[in-house]
Amino acid sequence: MKPFPTSENTAQTQIDLEQKEVSKNLPLPVSSEKGEISPPTNSQSEQEETKAKKTGAWAVFASTFVTILLAEIGDKTQLTTLLMTAESQSPWIVFAGAGSALVTTSLLGVLLGQWLASHLSPKTIERSAGIILLLISLTLIVEVFYENFA
Repeated sequence: MKPFPTSENTAQTQIDLEQKEVSKNLPLPVSSEKGEISPPTNSQSEQEETKAKKTGAWAVFASTFVTILLAEIGDKTQLTTLLMTAESQSPWIVFAGAGSALVTTSLLGVLLGQWLASHLSPKTIERSAGIILLLISLTLIVEVFYENFA
């Protein structure tokens, strides 16, 4: 035989139902006995950290790939590769040679960038790159005016 519900039993049942409902909405596990939030376990923290690292790595990869791809389309390296393929009639050998050269120059750029990043602040590197590009631009402008007006 079931006991009649008392206000005490009804209140406890209501609290139990509320705790179960709240625990469904929380990302952290809730102890059903005490209603306390359990701290995340190492595996949860590690999984989230690993996921963030993977996402960050893919974002850097995608950004680098798109930037370099757009910068290299139609440049002198691509045109040179096109002409060498037409001359040699060996497209796969030219592809292997050009690919190896691009990988080597990219490796040199990454190693130099890593060394610079360990010795200089990012702001200093950015300013230096800007100044160098401005100097190159000024040199080209002076050459164009010198050739046209001399």
